[in-house]
Amino acid sequence: MTNKTAVVTGAARGIGLATTQLFLAEGRRVAMIDRDGAALTSAAAQLENVLPVIGDVSEPEQVADMADQIRSEFGAIDALVNNAGVADFGPMEETDFARWRTVMQTNLDGVFLCSYHFMKDLIKAQGTIVNIGSISGLRASTLRTAYGTSKAAVIHFTQQQAAELGEHGVRANCVAPGPVNTKLALAVHSPEIRASYHDAIPLNRYGTENEIAELIVFLSSERASYITGQIIAADGGFQSTGVGLPALRD
Repeated sequence: MTNKTAVVTGAARGIGLATTQLFLAEGRRVAMIDRDGAALTSAAAQLENVLPVIGDVSEPEQVADMADQIRSEFGAIDALVNNAGVADFGPMEETDFARWRTVMQTNLDGVFLCSYHFMKDLIKAQGTIVNIGSISGLRASTLRTAYGTSKAAVIHFTQQQAAELGEHGVRANCVAPGPVNTKLALAVHSPEIRASYHDAIPLNRYGTENEIAELIVFLSSERASYITGQIIAADGGFQSTGVGLPALRD
């Protein structure tokens, strides 16, 4: 083990859990944050050198308390992965303010709050931030008024972080996944939608959670020591093929 510590939000499952496991394999300790207490406790029970922290990244007081807890337990914090997010898709005419705020509170406010409350630690450690955006933040697509806008904002916030924190030695980058084989995708993507994605993606398949996690961990490492302010689409080439899918419009 090293004395390096990563904080991963949305760590109970999916990309967050895969990222946690890769950090552990590199010898880091990991503070795992998630608001789903049962899922987080179950995931953390299978791992060593982790600190499960139950909380909601969209709630300012909870984030402050979580940061204090992690700081007290682990001391130095070297890497922050802002992965927690909600995927709420629907037509623009059905996206009311309540739905808009639900998405923004987690996808954008949560990234801001975690970055703010760990910023002094990251500056002290000359650490790294990796924010999880989405291909939907790089281009418009059907049913993603709130979701896509939230991820576009995360992309710009990442560049602000890189511009302002670089003088402190802190690097900030954004990973923008395309379609990934998560439980959520399997639940909401019909066979027709999956087939359409396969046709539109040059690599002709969905990505895996581990493939996204590999990029996150790389950007959080010294191997990426001169990379900051970048938005990297891990999407099988999907960004290069056009806008939206006809199947989604149905």
